[in-house]
Amino acid sequence: RITEQIYDGSRTLVYRGIAASNQTPVVIKLLKSEYPTFNELVQFRNQYTITKNLDIAGIIKQIALEKYGNSFALVMEDMGGISLSEYLGERSMSLDELLPLAIAIAEILAGLYHNRVIHKDIKPQNIIINPETKEIKLIDFSIASLLPKENQEIANPNVFEGSLAYISPEQTGRMNRGIDYRTDFYSLGVTFYQLLTGQLPFQSIDPMELVHCHIARTPTPPIELVPAIPQAVSDIAMKLMSKTAELR
Repeated sequence: RITEQIYDGSRTLVYRGIAASNQTPVVIKLLKSEYPTFNELVQFRNQYTITKNLDIAGIIKQIALEKYGNSFALVMEDMGGISLSEYLGERSMSLDELLPLAIAIAEILAGLYHNRVIHKDIKPQNIIINPETKEIKLIDFSIASLLPKENQEIANPNVFEGSLAYISPEQTGRMNRGIDYRTDFYSLGVTFYQLLTGQLPFQSIDPMELVHCHIARTPTPPIELVPAIPQAVSDIAMKLMSKTAELR
């Protein structure tokens, strides 16, 4: 039984509901297109196949993948959360609030890498927080990989895998090097930067300029934007955003 719509994006719709079988709250994710492409179906199914057997507390539990029209409906647990971007709004977080969340996110990523999973789309929109309990969960494994390493080919910047504001230099396809778990470290650094300062390290609406920034430009250290941030915490964000994976 559908109770409310909680997300209406360009490609997906997300609803809250109650499972008729046992009356538990669930979240249901659908593809928006009535006739999705083969690639869209593969990515959508990918979320379920990669995460259904992961025994990690910080991953939203997948309950079922159901046939729905020409596509699928993904049924997940509902932990009463909202996205970290929604929770944050336009503000930066106090250090007392940020550090426990940052540690929780880092521990979730550690669990992923022990299971050889690369997420490839770490950003505040894909991190869910329960506003009451402050419990953190990671969602959206549609472009995740189960490989320890893979090669990324040069791609049109409008069809990158991942989100351009958070993407690592090697994930742009313009670094002539493979992708491993450290691509998520870079995106994590951009996320931490945003939580610390209330803004993204690189701001542009031009895709090619953003790609150039990720590859060649060093962001302003968080401590220069918010002097109250401790030097060590500012350094962690900057280290995560190192251009080469070895320095992260």
